[in-house]
Amino acid sequence: MPLRLEYKGLQLDCGYRLDFLIEHAVIVELKTVDTLQPIHEAQLLTYLKLAGIKIGLLINFNVPVLKNGIKRMAL
Repeated sequence: MPLRLEYKGLQLDCGYRLDFLIEHAVIVELKTVDTLQPIHEAQLLTYLKLAGIKIGLLINFNVPVLKNGIKRMAL
């Protein structure tokens, strides 16, 4: 889903794309990496700030047990 931004009345298409936006309340960012890095957390925090949403989930599918690959982040 594209994340549209408005700055001083101008519509900006910056190329930000959300994996999932649930009920305009939760952003879900999906990854399949060996380990989650700080850059992945920074990406989700940026999306949260730009969209004005308070809760996000960072999910890594490249883990043996999925519950170990879920990180909840909030502003």
